[in-house]
Amino acid sequence: MLVVRNLRVRYGRSVAALHGVDLQIAADSVLAVLGSNGAGKSTLLRTISGTLRLHRGSVVAGEVEFAGRRIDRLDPAEIVRLGVVGVPEGRQVFARMSVEENLRAGGIGARTAQARTLARARVHELFPVLAERAKQRAGLLSGGEQQMLAIGRALMSAPKLLLLDEPSLGLAPKIVDRIGEIIREIHAQGTAVVLVEQNAVMALRVADHAVVLETGRTALSGTAADLSASDDVQRLYLGGHAESEATAEAEARGAAEQRAAVRGLSRWVA
Repeated sequence: MLVVRNLRVRYGRSVAALHGVDLQIAADSVLAVLGSNGAGKSTLLRTISGTLRLHRGSVVAGEVEFAGRRIDRLDPAEIVRLGVVGVPEGRQVFARMSVEENLRAGGIGARTAQARTLARARVHELFPVLAERAKQRAGLLSGGEQQMLAIGRALMSAPKLLLLDEPSLGLAPKIVDRIGEIIREIHAQGTAVVLVEQNAVMALRVADHAVVLETGRTALSGTAADLSASDDVQRLYLGGHAESEATAEAEARGAAEQRAAVRGLSRWVA
């Protein structure tokens, strides 16, 4: 479905961001793109979505094809009409508009009223809270609810390929788990997904295949299972996260034990 060949991107005249990136994603796949800050993950999504020029970036070499058609020179709106839709980092919902108005904005490109109705039903099925909060201003939603709204808004155009940029950023662990489940549900309904994430644990759990970017280059690629078992990925992306989760769980258990001990103390009487 999507093929990226020898992609080289720069910002301005001198800042090189991508140095010959190659990747591909099948129509029935979830591809995780991993890497640290500055690795080129967001630049990759901007190039695929056609929004790179809005950030003063340009494609120096290589190409991006979607369903056999080159798209890296197309206008973003035309790319959306082809079925490639992105959810930007930081959610970027229309804060002063209602939840329903945000969804309506996402469905502007739908070809028929029936298509919009079907898309809204799909969104409400995935995110019942959005139906409950339809009249509420988007800026008053929690961070997790805003992320659900951002994904729902993208789904209103019935994409064939969904681009997700750091959907777990700033969210509580339980919400991150739920976002992961939703990504799998979206994929099961027939939408391919490119998932850019720093949370490698969640990303590799929901993805079929994965690539690792380092300073604008493809460092590793393969199935999600293979990368999960890779020593390099374990050390650079999974070890620290797993350690932090274990530390948090240990601290939570310690706090609970301390509270139980305090409740068990008898009052001292002089």
